[in-house]
Amino acid sequence: MTTDSSYSILRRSAAWGVHFYTALGLPLMFLAAMELMTNYQAVTKDPRWFFIYIWIAVIVDSTDGFLARTVKVSLVTPDFSGRRLDDLVDFLSFAFLPSLAFVVFDLLPIGYEAVAIIPIMASGYGFCQEKAKTTDSFVGFPSYWNVVLLYLYLFQTALWINAVVLIVLAVMVFVPIHYLYPSKTKLLMPLTLSLGALWGVSLVALSLYPHADWAPPVTLISLAYPLYYFVVSLIHHRRVHASS
Repeated sequence: MTTDSSYSILRRSAAWGVHFYTALGLPLMFLAAMELMTNYQAVTKDPRWFFIYIWIAVIVDSTDGFLARTVKVSLVTPDFSGRRLDDLVDFLSFAFLPSLAFVVFDLLPIGYEAVAIIPIMASGYGFCQEKAKTTDSFVGFPSYWNVVLLYLYLFQTALWINAVVLIVLAVMVFVPIHYLYPSKTKLLMPLTLSLGALWGVSLVALSLYPHADWAPPVTLISLAYPLYYFVVSLIHHRRVHASS
């Protein structure tokens, strides 16, 4: 471990603690992968624990950036890239394992399971683009495949529709629209974060109880936030181009 020795032991410990916190996404993804293995051969599929591990990882991902900026980890541990670690966890939790889950939970037509490779390849491209993230935007569809997975599972849409949705959204990775970066986009940030927190709670509840009687109406209501996110992202995109 290489650390700037000019900082106090407490500050250095805090910086490495933040990196460890980010790295917790890796064992969470290991547990999520184990859930996929359990369900692959199961007659009755139960995705609840898979979703829970995914959402816990999302909570970690949503909070580690604030901690990293507070501690200034890039200054305290200059030779260790927390951003690379974060991207590694994000690729597993937002792209790779959710894409695999489309196959495990039988959400694609028989014989067309390879469609699940398309989001993985598109996200691989997106994650390697230097301009995939700006100071206040995600550029191109930001690989929210875990969210897409949950909604398609909850709605139990036709399998061919699922395949089309994956292909269309994968193409959107290459379309340079500036999407909201909730913790950095100043436009309506308090509203975005507040609504996002409520939306996140609803997704956790739906993940735990996907077959409850109240799940269908809550699922429909929860779609208001993705619609808000997309509309405000288009406004943000226009503002970005107007100022450039």
